[in-house]
Amino acid sequence: MGGIGDKVEKIRIQKMIADSGVCSRRKAEELISKGRVKVNGHLVKLGDKCGFKDLITIDGERIAIPKKKSFRYIMMNKPRGYVTTVSDELDRRCVMDLLDDVEDRVYPVGRLDRNSEGLLLFTNDGEFANSIMHPSRHISKTYRVTVRPDINDEQLVQLSEGVEIDGKKTLPATVVVKEKEQGRVVLLITIKEGRNRQIRKMCEAVGLEVARLRRTSIGPIKLGMLKPGTYRDLTAEELRAIRNAIGKEK
Repeated sequence: MGGIGDKVEKIRIQKMIADSGVCSRRKAEELISKGRVKVNGHLVKLGDKCGFKDLITIDGERIAIPKKKSFRYIMMNKPRGYVTTVSDELDRRCVMDLLDDVEDRVYPVGRLDRNSEGLLLFTNDGEFANSIMHPSRHISKTYRVTVRPDINDEQLVQLSEGVEIDGKKTLPATVVVKEKEQGRVVLLITIKEGRNRQIRKMCEAVGLEVARLRRTSIGPIKLGMLKPGTYRDLTAEELRAIRNAIGKEK
């Protein structure tokens, strides 16, 4: 569309409006559909994009375009004993305590329960976070799960094909036996949904006790050798890979 923007980077107009705080994205889409939004004097339609220097008006009234945000994408090896919340009314240790020298206001993407550990992502990019968590994206998550006392073929099949938890059957999962010794089995379980305490509930549903639960990957992002309680920013390659996995526009 001619006349919109002179910057290379452009984002959808409804997102720009929502980021300005004028209204929600859904409401912005409604305004665009009704022909009430113009960019640089031109009527726009859903799907059009604009840049940070463009002039957006709603019913002829100019809106203040937010400055381009500097987004952070952080991965942490969450240790056991920390809750995945920004703050906790019970004064328990929070994952945010481990990010005390990060000046950007980031927040966790999804959660790991207090007794679980492993890969946890943080960002201040709401669209990125929502894309990873949205059930329709089916982003795979792999967990290294130590269960007791043993596992049989029937239990493996049940976990793989799906079990009923909270009144709804889980999607098929990939389950691999990594180690097996007396009274202890280590499994690698990959799921493509993110229901509350899903791995623990799946194991409990087939009669297994979870002794340890560690998330090792989210899509193409792998925990690797990151030490418990430490974090780092995602590399450009990792960010590109996860964006490709969620089908997010660059």
